[in-house]
Amino acid sequence: MTAPPSLAPRALYQEVAERLRQQIFARALEPGSWIDEQKLCAEFGISRTPLREALKVLAAEGLVTMKVRRGAYVTEMSERDVREAYQLLALLESDAAAQVAAHATENELQELQQLHDALESQVGERDAFFAANERFHMRLLEIDGNRWRLQIVTDLRRVMKLNRHHSLFKQGRLEESLREHRALMQALLQRQPELASAQLRGHFQNGLAAAAPPESPLV
Repeated sequence: MTAPPSLAPRALYQEVAERLRQQIFARALEPGSWIDEQKLCAEFGISRTPLREALKVLAAEGLVTMKVRRGAYVTEMSERDVREAYQLLALLESDAAAQVAAHATENELQELQQLHDALESQVGERDAFFAANERFHMRLLEIDGNRWRLQIVTDLRRVMKLNRHHSLFKQGRLEESLREHRALMQALLQRQPELASAQLRGHFQNGLAAAAPPESPLV
């Protein structure tokens, strides 16, 4: 195996945090797993100080859980965590959709249409689909312009990556999700705030239902 590239000396803990973040999202560090500080220090070629500062950053983001006298663990989302995250995203993003339907410019709506078209084109490409889906949702929030909402949703979506949205890849869910996106896009283009809000709220509710294991339903 080739050695990992050396880390930049400036803001070293931030570079370490980003590398750990990507390992967590890539499942190189699994949810619930203990983070071996000694091993990571050797792998990155760093001391424990920047690593521990990086772990504090990830703990503040919710990606890492610090346990007294036991060290750091990759956060593992419970069924309740998933349910509550979906519920908050539904509330926040459905209201943003209503605001966008009412106040977005024609150019902004066309930009959302282009992002939706990109989403449609990525069916069957797992990682690309996730990325296109996130770009659409985050651009919707940027157009809405509520920076507090954007900050909260950014944090929620970062933690939701621990769940990896397996629901989209259950039988028929991906196609259903795309139909919901099409309906949302139509409501936005027709400038129907109440319908856009309802469509996006339903989108999250259906995603939550699909995420529930059959033996232990979340809703």
